[in-house]
Amino acid sequence: MPLTPERVEQKLRERFPGLAFERQVGEAVRDYTLIVPADSLVEICTFLRDDAELDFGMLPWMGGADYLPRVPRFETIYNLLSLSNALRFTLKVRIGDEQPRVPSVVGVWPTANWHERETYDFYGIEFTGHPDLTRILLPDEWQGWPLRKDSPLGYEEVAFTHNTPNRILPSPALKKLAPKKVKYRAQ
Repeated sequence: MPLTPERVEQKLRERFPGLAFERQVGEAVRDYTLIVPADSLVEICTFLRDDAELDFGMLPWMGGADYLPRVPRFETIYNLLSLSNALRFTLKVRIGDEQPRVPSVVGVWPTANWHERETYDFYGIEFTGHPDLTRILLPDEWQGWPLRKDSPLGYEEVAFTHNTPNRILPSPALKKLAPKKVKYRAQ
């Protein structure tokens, strides 16, 4: 009998009876998603990896999200993969705006190292216990967190005729270029 996401949730509820798991539902939810408490994240992930029936041996992707003005504001998302069961499962952790912090899962899946650094780089979410939580894509002197919703955009306005001072207009005598007639080899 193939492993189902419902069975994964059932095993988690049996193994962690005192924890409040919340299942994310809705039209836009593609993968089976459970919202778990941050303080139990490492223990839950270790169980999902080490349980012989579940065997979630891969963390192909991990990232963050900012839902300003929602409280709690941030989420970290962990997309897990069990190759032996051909099953994907998603965990989410909700994190407040004040000192956004979540435990690191680098000890469970080493691939989390760069994913957590990228999430820190763009959202400013700290991963406690991470071996080298430094910027990975942005320069070290970068100020702020560019993917936060309250981050200034810092873009340059596109130049148009109505917003460019001293713009030289083209001469009315300029003829419109006609398309060239092209002869192809097959003709």
